[in-house]
Amino acid sequence: MTFLYRCAQTISFLYFKIFHRFRVSGLEHVPSDGAFLLASNHVSFLDPPALGCRVPRDLHYFARKSLFKGLLGKLITAFNSIPVDRGSADVSSFKKALKVLDKGSPLLVFPEGTRSLDGSLQAAKAGVGLIAIKARVPVLPARVIGGFEILGKGCKWPKIGSRLTIVYGPLLQIETLDPGPKTAKRSQIVADAIMEAIGKLGD
Repeated sequence: MTFLYRCAQTISFLYFKIFHRFRVSGLEHVPSDGAFLLASNHVSFLDPPALGCRVPRDLHYFARKSLFKGLLGKLITAFNSIPVDRGSADVSSFKKALKVLDKGSPLLVFPEGTRSLDGSLQAAKAGVGLIAIKARVPVLPARVIGGFEILGKGCKWPKIGSRLTIVYGPLLQIETLDPGPKTAKRSQIVADAIMEAIGKLGD
């Protein structure tokens, strides 16, 4: 873990703790080594730093390709971001994600693909299932609670004082998620199972 990444983690944690009464549970489920997918619901721009600031691992992230410009581009590259073109089937980002996992590093993914419009859980896209199947790595489900109330879609400024909670669940093994290569809509089935596990957290 680089010094810059650790600093970002510390600053993020202090911000959430001071301004959003930050709570985290389930950290004992986070693998201490080896690759895994950290799969979470997506309700605000705060999700990536909130999900990563207490994980004692060097997480990798997806970020919009358009953000990789100038100083911001250098900064998010330093924070292990992978550029992705959301307007098309981005084979390049998919290959980079698999390479990250192949090296034994964890990767944060949002199965819903984009932020929720109302804070509720959305249907999962098949992409996360495909990554899990190809990489053959375990999946760590997580749920962000309170993030939409703080900075949901349409909000310009975070709501100070509202509580933010992150819940990490037990690891899901790909062997139990994957119905097999002969199954129709195989990737979607895996994605739906991951989303179901996320939905059970924090209830």
